Amino acid sequence: MNDTIVAISTVLGIGAISIVRLSGKDSIDIVNSCFKGKDLAKVKSHTINYGHIVDKNQIIDEVLVSVMKSPKTYTTEDVVEINCHGGVIATKKVLEVILNNGARLAEPGEFTKRAFLNGRIDLVESEAIMDIISSKSEESRKLSINQIQGSTSKLITDFRNKLVNLLSSIEVNIDYPEYYDIEVITREKVRNEIKNMKTDLSEIIRKSEDTVVIKDGIKTVIVGKPNVGKSSILNSLLEQEKAIVTDIAGTTRDIVEGEIYLDGILLNIIDTAGIRKTADIVEKIGVEKSLNAIEEADLVLLVLNNNEQLTEEDVEILQKTANKNRIIIINKVDLTKKVTLPKNISDYIEMSIKQNIGMNELKEKIKELFDLEKLHSKNYTYLSNIRQISLAKKALNDLLEAEKSLENDLPIDMIEIDLKNCFEHLGEIIGITYDEELIDNLFKNFCVGK
Repeated sequence: MNDTIVAISTVLGIGAISIVRLSGKDSIDIVNSCFKGKDLAKVKSHTINYGHIVDKNQIIDEVLVSVMKSPKTYTTEDVVEINCHGGVIATKKVLEVILNNGARLAEPGEFTKRAFLNGRIDLVESEAIMDIISSKSEESRKLSINQIQGSTSKLITDFRNKLVNLLSSIEVNIDYPEYYDIEVITREKVRNEIKNMKTDLSEIIRKSEDTVVIKDGIKTVIVGKPNVGKSSILNSLLEQEKAIVTDIAGTTRDIVEGEIYLDGILLNIIDTAGIRKTADIVEKIGVEKSLNAIEEADLVLLVLNNNEQLTEEDVEILQKTANKNRIIIINKVDLTKKVTLPKNISDYIEMSIKQNIGMNELKEKIKELFDLEKLHSKNYTYLSNIRQISLAKKALNDLLEAEKSLENDLPIDMIEIDLKNCFEHLGEIIGITYDEELIDNLFKNFCVGK
């Protein structure tokens, strides 16, 4: 972190401007050495300065240079941004000159990584920065902005403060039992505190799982045996001919994907190969992919043929998807009805893609199943990715262990260990404690100039 890094921070291509960004203690000196204009070492912080980038007296580009001095910058280091003309050649040449004058090319996400390591932002805010760049919906954008502003971090910090108060009371009672002017911490009081925290953390986790739907969308898989109309349903949902549709069973041999927005929530839709027993090696691989897709899906659209009796494959798919979020579709209702569902299944949607029947009902059913209307009005102050929720669940498990220890009359200092573990896991969410490898992997997924 003692060196100065540089990267192109805008999309490389033809445009009005490009930005080459530097961060580090030598940022101003490096740009000054190849800048023809004001002496950047003497200008005020947070000013924009007109001039030219030069290389051995040859003008490379006409630029505006923003100088931002430590500590009031994105990384808390000296930051310089060179606004040059857009275009691949001009931008790369400016970058080359800066590199030749002593800067190092930044690694992916290194600017944000420095902001985190220098205490400018925490880990939740760091992840939210990448999320807002990759947001695909308005709801996802709102969620990311809320996290960048620190609301989610405050939620976790406040929870940790409750743990600190409880741990402090336990510590005082263990270390100074002879003092009469301290509050005696009884096992009953500890039990009540843990119970309340367990309830609060369970609620945070539950609502956070909703925010993952907002951010990542609903992974929706269309399954069924061959030739029941899965690809037609996909095309109708996407309102485009994404998948090949024929009357020949087994036409779809691999996964076909598409995206739609339903009330602002993204549906990642996958049309799978028809599930049946087959000797065809390629089709068999497609069937395996279909079965795996069911396991990973948030929502399964199970398609049955109205014009056929249930087959062994249909029954197997019904059983395999019984415990998933599932919508059963009876397709081809424009044909003679031959299908008979098991007595325990009464909730299904009748469709005919040819006759344009049932598509609106399907969309309404999805909204109802995931309560999409309520998702829009939710408070966005919750966790939003698997890493964060996984750590919250570990913290909840620590509370459950502490509660179990109380029930088993274990010593209070043993219960204290579980509470400290809970405190540490919550700290990992916002990056107060962290693993170096985790941090490296997290920022590796950022774009280079961020």
